[in-house]
Amino acid sequence: MIGDLLPTWAVAEYARTDATDDATGVLFPEEEDCVARAVPKRRREFTTVRLCARAALRRLGHPPAPLLPGRRGAPRWPDGVIGSMTHCDGYRAAVVARAEDGLSLGIDVEPDGPLPEGVLDVVALPAEQDQLALLGARRPTVHWERLLFSAKESVFKTWYPLTGRELDFHEAHVTVDLASGTFSARLLVPGPVIGGRRLSSFTGRWAADGGLVMTAIALPAATPD
Repeated sequence: MIGDLLPTWAVAEYARTDATDDATGVLFPEEEDCVARAVPKRRREFTTVRLCARAALRRLGHPPAPLLPGRRGAPRWPDGVIGSMTHCDGYRAAVVARAEDGLSLGIDVEPDGPLPEGVLDVVALPAEQDQLALLGARRPTVHWERLLFSAKESVFKTWYPLTGRELDFHEAHVTVDLASGTFSARLLVPGPVIGGRRLSSFTGRWAADGGLVMTAIALPAATPD
């Protein structure tokens, strides 16, 4: 599913159910410490998404290793690897790639349902809210405000490894293309400089199916001019 939104150089694994109710013996000790006091739901999603990540890493030829959360919870990947994780009720996924193939990856999956009250104003710029109304008129079966939230989560997950800085929801303007299944995110703050070139936008893909909305951004490795 999420893999359908990604290029061939990225490897994705997902799970619709949790592999185990107990993280004991499944996680590395360092990972176990991260969820030692967590509620069972958090332990299950933390464990299953790391099993997905290890399966994806194995396909790249990497042995199992602890995948510990860093600042803002972003996973710390093995040297030479980029990646992203996501989890929501009924879906866990991880995507990885060799750093020689890509600069950054960002994925997010959400339930296809309305956002909690008050969240939309926090997430969406006025122009984006206008766009949501148009999208809803054309395809009312999708909760577009939730897809916008997912796209902004993918933007942040792509941005953060490149900058190490926070990015507010209102610091990127997302435009969704209904026909092509793509979206663009125009950065409203100075973007990261890669290979001497400042990035001003990200482009991603989206899908809505099976009670879920999902978005993905895959920045390929910089190529010489």
